[in-house]
Amino acid sequence: MKITIDLLLKMKEKGEKIVALTAYDYLTAKILDEMGVEVILVGDSAANVIFGFETTLPIDLEAMLILTSAVSRAVKRALVVGDMPFLSYQISKEEALKNAGLFLKAGAQAVKLEGGEPVLPIVEHLVKFGIPVMGHLGLTPQSVHQLGGYKLQAKTKEEQEKLLKEALLLEKAGCFALVLEKIPLEVAKMVTEKLKIPTIGIGAGPYCDGQILVLHDMLGLNEKKLKFVKKYADLANIIRKAVKEYYEEVKKGEFPNEEHSFKADESC
Repeated sequence: MKITIDLLLKMKEKGEKIVALTAYDYLTAKILDEMGVEVILVGDSAANVIFGFETTLPIDLEAMLILTSAVSRAVKRALVVGDMPFLSYQISKEEALKNAGLFLKAGAQAVKLEGGEPVLPIVEHLVKFGIPVMGHLGLTPQSVHQLGGYKLQAKTKEEQEKLLKEALLLEKAGCFALVLEKIPLEVAKMVTEKLKIPTIGIGAGPYCDGQILVLHDMLGLNEKKLKFVKKYADLANIIRKAVKEYYEEVKKGEFPNEEHSFKADESC
């Protein structure tokens, strides 16, 4: 069954957890889709894990559309969400609409943007023209310099009240779901219980309606230690072992052998 926005809302109503992960290429997106992941986010975290930048700010719209197109071609079932990069939606409602539309033309079914009250008119404008929007509150990486780093957010009562207010406003503006990043678990629980739309947590504890992680983090490709990440594999060392073995076999002349070579009379 194709995952739709209506289905995600029903999952929240039934208390069924939503599984989300990031993807940036065809082959891994195909695997995630085959394994039943409901939401695949083509995250602007590609700036970090694909292109090697320190923040998400440098990645541009063109790069995000290329990645979204690759992921979308692989996916048959999951809901694909394109992450709108920095300055692709903040300048004007008209430019935001045009750029969000490009994500849908690239194959996504929805877009994600960061922020609270300042983006409300943008959310309303996109939704009015039929573009589904996922919101994002808490630690918003595109505002990392203003936030003073990748710090835990919504620690004070005032900050918690502001986050809840903005979450309700984003829901009213038309967001179909809301990412909550790096906030205390009790705050995420409160927001999740107040909203009718699903919350998707990352570093926000177990009480959200769903969870998302950066794929490279949970597979152990990114070897930074992050408190909110459980590493389900150690792909970095698996790859090291494989490359070392390949290197040694090539140096010794052991690869390729006849098994991995063609003969003139062989049909391809």
